Amino acid sequence: MSVEPVAEEAVLHADSGGIRRIILNRPEAANAVRPQDRDAIIELLVDADADHAVRVVVIEARGRHFCAGADVKALAGSRTGGEKRVTEGMRRIMTGAQRLIASVLDCGKPVIAVVQGPAAGIGAHLALAADLVVASEEATFIESFVRRGLVVDGGGAYLLPRRLGMQKAKELAFFGDAVPAAEALALGLVNRVVPAEELAATAEDFAERLAVAPTSAIALTKRLLNASPDGDRASAFLAEGMAQEIQSYAADSGEGIRSFVERRPPEYRGW
Repeated sequence: MSVEPVAEEAVLHADSGGIRRIILNRPEAANAVRPQDRDAIIELLVDADADHAVRVVVIEARGRHFCAGADVKALAGSRTGGEKRVTEGMRRIMTGAQRLIASVLDCGKPVIAVVQGPAAGIGAHLALAADLVVASEEATFIESFVRRGLVVDGGGAYLLPRRLGMQKAKELAFFGDAVPAAEALALGLVNRVVPAEELAATAEDFAERLAVAPTSAIALTKRLLNASPDGDRASAFLAEGMAQEIQSYAADSGEGIRSFVERRPPEYRGW
């Protein structure tokens, strides 16, 4: 399986068996994300969404850290000199960190985050935006913005209350305390916590199962679930009915029914 370098090899990707792996590859910088790294990840997610051969996306990282957040040194360098203009910072966040998180949430393929160590700031949000999170026992999740005197960004104010409830979201955002893997599991932030030596195999099991699943059905279900906290019952029921109608025309819908009647395992094609 070949690995193609993107953005000076800071972000790698590999496609095989319906699985796209996006690999953060700056272990010497705790996989802190620079603007060009962020844009590379976004491009890979957008491409995966459109590529019918990709049926699941796995986001992982090399080294001890999953992602230490935005590269503060790179950001500091980009902000030196010149006049500060109204809305410039807002636009930078909206087209940068928020666009990264939106690309995970909006990807029509299920996204799995594999967290082997600390995930801080936008790194934590990159994991929490994923549909499934597999973590090692050494993983931690840190809302590090307050530690730097910053307001939470990268969709944090949207994600945290939906994942945790309002009170716990405020606690993490106000204090910036590290959440160890066991607590993250208890809070419902992750799906599995396993010993480090079992992390790759556990994530691979999830990915392989999704790579042969009815991809379009999962994509529609993902949209319904992601939208459900923001709407009323009538809207949710209408969207559900429309999604059912759309999926009824899918090849996998017919295959699912036929395989059930014929008492055999289904062979889904993803559409």
